[in-house]
Amino acid sequence: MFVIISYDVDVKRVAKVHKVLKKYLTWTQNSVFEGEITEGKLKQCLAEISRKTGEHYDSIYIYRVENPKHIKKVVFGVEKDFESMFL
Repeated sequence: MFVIISYDVDVKRVAKVHKVLKKYLTWTQNSVFEGEITEGKLKQCLAEISRKTGEHYDSIYIYRVENPKHIKKVVFGVEKDFESMFL
């Protein structure tokens, strides 16, 4: 399945959540990741994130796209390529 995950966490936990998500998905924008992932890997990813976040303070949003052929991504302005920024 294709997912988009965004997060809003305390500044002390941003790097930790980012590091976990980067193992599973592609970083597309500050606090936003997207990509293909299996149900099992998604559960594993969310379990790792839950150990690093505060349930009463932080937010994780998951958008599941059952058929990625029906999603159209439009970028206004420059599409950031975070991966190449660090190579």
